[in-house]
Amino acid sequence: MKASISSTLALSACVERLTLNSSAYRPSIIPKAISALSKAPATPSSFLTSSTTRRAFSSTPAVLGDWLLPTQPEKKRSRKGRPRVPTGGSSRGTTVVWGDYGLRMCDHHRRVSALQLKNGEEAIKVRLRGMRYRLFKRVCASIGVYASGNEVRMGKGKGSFDHWASRIAVSKVIFELKGDIHEQVARDAFRLAGNKMPGMYEFVKKGDPAVVGVTKLDGVTMEELKRPRRAVPLPMPSPVSAAEAVPEVPKPTSSAA
Repeated sequence: MKASISSTLALSACVERLTLNSSAYRPSIIPKAISALSKAPATPSSFLTSSTTRRAFSSTPAVLGDWLLPTQPEKKRSRKGRPRVPTGGSSRGTTVVWGDYGLRMCDHHRRVSALQLKNGEEAIKVRLRGMRYRLFKRVCASIGVYASGNEVRMGKGKGSFDHWASRIAVSKVIFELKGDIHEQVARDAFRLAGNKMPGMYEFVKKGDPAVVGVTKLDGVTMEELKRPRRAVPLPMPSPVSAAEAVPEVPKPTSSAA
């Protein structure tokens, strides 16, 4: 029994040296398991309980999905389409939610390919190498792009699959960053990411006002934005009243020769 406890302690020491287990976002559960094992009586029945036979770690990789691929394959080929730009006064997806800093598209809606999004993510990771941070992605490349070969006549179907892309509306936040990082460093990382992707982007912080279309709600309320821009015109006069208002001109009389 003492040999099994010593082997468990040695195994826990090896696991504690792993980078994944020592991360701040995944706290270790080995000390709790060791304390429960040391407090339990040294009887064969105590080692058969669920609290001691449970593995303190798992070698199976977590299935978290990939933001550059859709969760399920397309049932039919996607059309080119256009991004869903909110025109009814919606500001969803234009503010920083989880992180402290964000990268927001500010010029025009467009379709961004998965390769371009990956290049932007890699630029941020290279700039922040060695720092403690967490990167959030607010978009997903779930739209299939299909293309035909060169010098192909019109017709004969839509074409074969080419790559995955994401439809990004104007003023949409794409990346969010959280961690012990200075603001100037985050600005530099997002600047490099924006240079790798098409379009123009701006740096936003948590607490910045939302955006409706291209108008920032900074001192402007939603009611003022939905209000008509010009005064309502006066009612037009009815045709009957207009005819009555015109005076009748007497007709000239002709004299007989």
